[in-house]
Amino acid sequence: MLKIGIIREDKIPVDKRSPMTPAQCQMVANQFGVDVSVQKSEIRIFRPEEYSQHGIEMVDDISDSDILLGVKEVPMEKLIPEKTYFFFSHTIKEQEYNRELLQTILKKKIKLVDYECLLDSKTNQRIVAFGRFAGIVGAYNTIWTFGQRYNLFNIRRAHECYDLVDMRTEFDKVELPAIKIAITGGGRVAKGAMEVMYGMDILQVSPHEFLNERFDRPVFTQLSSHAYHTKKDGTPFKRDEFYENPGLYEGDFLKYTEVADVLIAGAFWDPRAPVLFTKEDAIRPEFKIRIIGDITCDIEGSIPSTKKPATVDEPVYDYDPTTDSIQPEFSEESNITVMAVDNLPCELPRDASESFGLEMIENVLPHLLGDDKDEVIKNATIAENGELTERFSYLQRFVDGE
Repeated sequence: MLKIGIIREDKIPVDKRSPMTPAQCQMVANQFGVDVSVQKSEIRIFRPEEYSQHGIEMVDDISDSDILLGVKEVPMEKLIPEKTYFFFSHTIKEQEYNRELLQTILKKKIKLVDYECLLDSKTNQRIVAFGRFAGIVGAYNTIWTFGQRYNLFNIRRAHECYDLVDMRTEFDKVELPAIKIAITGGGRVAKGAMEVMYGMDILQVSPHEFLNERFDRPVFTQLSSHAYHTKKDGTPFKRDEFYENPGLYEGDFLKYTEVADVLIAGAFWDPRAPVLFTKEDAIRPEFKIRIIGDITCDIEGSIPSTKKPATVDEPVYDYDPTTDSIQPEFSEESNITVMAVDNLPCELPRDASESFGLEMIENVLPHLLGDDKDEVIKNATIAENGELTERFSYLQRFVDGE
């Protein structure tokens, strides 16, 4: 019988999520006829008795499993040679901090399947993600930051709430002035952020209204790529062209920085694409934004103020654009306060795990445990038998340190 193991999350800082809940582990065992075991963990949000209630074995040693499912990167010393792993490897953009991880995976002849690369064969959209909860927690944290900076209200942090239902009870405590909030993106992250806006009774307005009208209540607008990019040659914006060749476009975001008080960045950023703004832009007297919730958390990416990732325990810092430096949070009125926690979904680990596990059962396991005729698993496999797969062969120079 094929054995699937849920590994312990050993990366620091700690992450309480799991790729499947106890009930889902039982469902997978029954529905697919596989053996499912779970590595013991003192930090996982689900308690041992929850697994035992569903007949799932808890083990110290997970090495007899054929397929190992995790969430975050596995520490190199914990990787078991010649196994199949599923986790977010954060290597496909040639992330420097994970170069040695990919080298180790190749050396140990591990088959690595990256969740981020699991795509629907027809739409090319991701089929498993934590994006919705990144958006929910990111937007909530941003509003919390606003309340803290201006001493307006005090709500519990997301990780202090039992689950999403509990967190929503905090929404009524939020009392915002007539500010304008810009949300970038149109995918799961942005939609998750918009859930919070709706829950806090913040009015949605169009980008045109956002730019040109005054309001006597807090409002937000959702900005898709076409709202803040223009074609360099003056021809109309084409969505598919932009994502295939963003270098043909230039940024047009500065007009929003002149009216927005808060930015919630939830759009995927391609390094070939224009940045939202530069540090020079942030010094301009017209630049109004003073709080940024950077859910994307691309360090030195599209937003110059995101100089480092924040943590759940210390979620914000200030950015001084005049010196291009990080300062203590809420230290100067002229600073930009940045919320850039890079593992936001782990603040609502119970809900995030349940949602992710459901997508695994519905969208991934039928391919993994079936014939994979649509090559969903194959196309998400970065490495196998000590070699990069053809689809990810472009990473060879990165692996070689070039």
